[in-house]
Amino acid sequence: MAVAGASGLIGTALARSLAADGHDVVRLVRRAPRTPDEVRWDPKKGYVDTAGLVGCSAVVNLAGAGIGDHRWTDAYKRELRDSRVLGTAALAAAVASLDEPPRVFLNASAIGYYGDTGQHAVDESAPAGEGFLPALCVEWEAATAAAQEAGIRTVLARNGLVVGREGGAWGRLFPLFRAGLGGRLGDGRQYWSHISLHDEVAALRHLLDTGTLSGPVNLTAPHPRTNREVTAAMGRVLKRPTLLTAPAPALRLVLGEMAGDVLGSQRVLPKRLLESGFVFAFPDIEDAIRAALR
Repeated sequence: MAVAGASGLIGTALARSLAADGHDVVRLVRRAPRTPDEVRWDPKKGYVDTAGLVGCSAVVNLAGAGIGDHRWTDAYKRELRDSRVLGTAALAAAVASLDEPPRVFLNASAIGYYGDTGQHAVDESAPAGEGFLPALCVEWEAATAAAQEAGIRTVLARNGLVVGREGGAWGRLFPLFRAGLGGRLGDGRQYWSHISLHDEVAALRHLLDTGTLSGPVNLTAPHPRTNREVTAAMGRVLKRPTLLTAPAPALRLVLGEMAGDVLGSQRVLPKRLLESGFVFAFPDIEDAIRAALR
């Protein structure tokens, strides 16, 4: 199997899980390969060394610049787009060009597709929302077209907020809460659709193995919680006070356009994942937090 984005939080955990079960994992890298299990690619230039993908039964694309790594300047918004859309298009074209293509092309997407859903719960049947992230996700998913047109089973993993200790949103939250500086964001009524890192990896592997699944699949736990509830759970698990609040105006001042997504509500349900027989190991937020700290 080939994995792009294998150095990120999810990619590292997925590659480790696959290797532990005896799968050969090829990692796509943007520098000169140093080991036999590395393959060169340049997502922005549309280049993939397709020779390194020959014989791969699956190609997984998790690559993309971090949504919360920088303030959303025009330049960084271009980086967010190019790192996803151009990279996905390059990989889709590469797998479509192979004489013996992989059985499945699994491409990351995000629940940002739905925009702000307020208190309304949505599943994969919901339309795209409005704003920068929904538009980005629409273009990101459309970039898989070459693989789909070649008849390759293409799955779009719409990831929620992954609860992990070593990266992503929770990688930033844990140190704050441990220091007693955690608290709700805005009024705290916005829904956060999370998933434990353990369940994220298990769900990705389920998508790889389930031949009847294609198209968008939400990777979120079945019980979304509000930011207020998440804050309380973090305090209980870490045994720290959670009295501080980050007011909405302050977040808008500090984060700019990104504050709209931090304060927005996404109540997203994993309908297709559950219908396909997937069972969550850590379905609730407190379970997921404790699992991340093991």
